[in-house]
Amino acid sequence: MSGFADIHTHKINAGRYAVQSLDVEQWSVLSNDTGDNCFSLGVHPWNVHKTDISLLDKLKNILASDLRVKAVGECGLDKNSMASAEQQILFFKEQVVISEVSGKPLIIHCVGAFNEIIKLKKNLRPEQKWIIHGFRGKPQLAEELLTHGFYLSFGEKFNEESVRLTPQNRLCVETDESELPIAEIYRKICDVKSCRPEDIVIPAEVLNL
Repeated sequence: MSGFADIHTHKINAGRYAVQSLDVEQWSVLSNDTGDNCFSLGVHPWNVHKTDISLLDKLKNILASDLRVKAVGECGLDKNSMASAEQQILFFKEQVVISEVSGKPLIIHCVGAFNEIIKLKKNLRPEQKWIIHGFRGKPQLAEELLTHGFYLSFGEKFNEESVRLTPQNRLCVETDESELPIAEIYRKICDVKSCRPEDIVIPAEVLNL
């Protein structure tokens, strides 16, 4: 790999090693894209209540046919969403199935529902990797998630101790909505971990970049 892998961004045309996150209703972006870009596609928990579940069939078909789509998501659970917990869990489980069938990792948005996400992982026993994006939690939560096999992705703002204890082979890096270049976020994380940017190779491997 050359360059810095950005596993989750909302920037447009961010480059070959950046994964632009799209909601499934934005799927037309794929057909209009003529660049060397990569994407993730899913239904965000904020949008569950206004998304027809039949669109998940579209998601399934795209994941099966478009190699530019590297992951399912961002999807997950958010206690601040207008959608009910039941609606969110239904959509999340369906996207887990799509992740498993397509062989693509899951990019997870989780706010206030880590116990539920951990329970779902234990019950569903996925083979694909589950990546918590934008993790800012305390080291105790990081340790629990790592114990249950999650990958943790860190952006511009993070808990230094959580970064420090996350093994390099379970650590991803992202810009999300930050204006900072991905290289700068790598530098900040590597300062905490006392390693070189080239030592953090997992993002590219996980997403087949």
